[in-house]
Amino acid sequence: MGILGLLLVIPSFLLLVVTVVVPIIISFKESLTNKDGGYDLSNYKYLFTDKLMRSNIIFTLEVTIISVIIVLVISYSLAAYMRFNTGKIVTWIRNMYMIPIFIPSVIATYGLIQLLGNHGWISRWVLLLGGEAMPRIIFDMKGIIIANLWFNIPFTTMLLGSALSGVPNSIIESAKDVGAGKLRIFIRFILPLTYKTLLVAVTFVFMGVIGSFTAPFLIGPNAPQMLGVSMEQIFGVFQDKQLAAAVAFFTFLLCSVMGYFYIRSMIKEESVRS
Repeated sequence: MGILGLLLVIPSFLLLVVTVVVPIIISFKESLTNKDGGYDLSNYKYLFTDKLMRSNIIFTLEVTIISVIIVLVISYSLAAYMRFNTGKIVTWIRNMYMIPIFIPSVIATYGLIQLLGNHGWISRWVLLLGGEAMPRIIFDMKGIIIANLWFNIPFTTMLLGSALSGVPNSIIESAKDVGAGKLRIFIRFILPLTYKTLLVAVTFVFMGVIGSFTAPFLIGPNAPQMLGVSMEQIFGVFQDKQLAAAVAFFTFLLCSVMGYFYIRSMIKEESVRS
């Protein structure tokens, strides 16, 4: 059985090495290459000393953190509402909240431009009703965050809804019988029972937002830029392959930090169970 198990694992392991490990190693090696063909940290030094690159990093982290927080709040609220309520509104939410997943990101982003742009549908209706010109909503941080909400809320709600469906009704009813309020029930029972899935959701949303390209490219500002857009500009416009590799590897490190906390939490949970 041991040999058979090993043979079954080897194809997946080799695929992981070829598609993930090898490109990471190549990118890291490329990021250490200077203009003279030697190896040093000049590309990474540029990331943190150049004013524009620093602003890109800060802007990316701000968009990512804000997006993650808002996505979690809205998704958890929707999932909890569907879990503990019934009625037409719940049925409507169940039938509708998954629709954005099946709309391609380019189409969804174009739709946001048509809806929220300076000459979009909302702006036209506001003017027709006698209102003033709308403030700029897209082509800055707000536009990217709105797009991230559209892309990430359905999947996150699905994950959290699955976790909440596993919370036994008997626990909730027992807590109510002893006089526990809704907030206490949530903090002491519901949140601990769904913490693992919540951490998975945070990890997926964080990695998805920090590495996003389509929405930041189409409805983001010209400066500062998300790291994905900045990397494309460095590689495609300025033809600086080494600096683009440094940006890519730095983005990978940011995602690795999030992955580290997730794996560490899972290891602690398994050790407590054993």
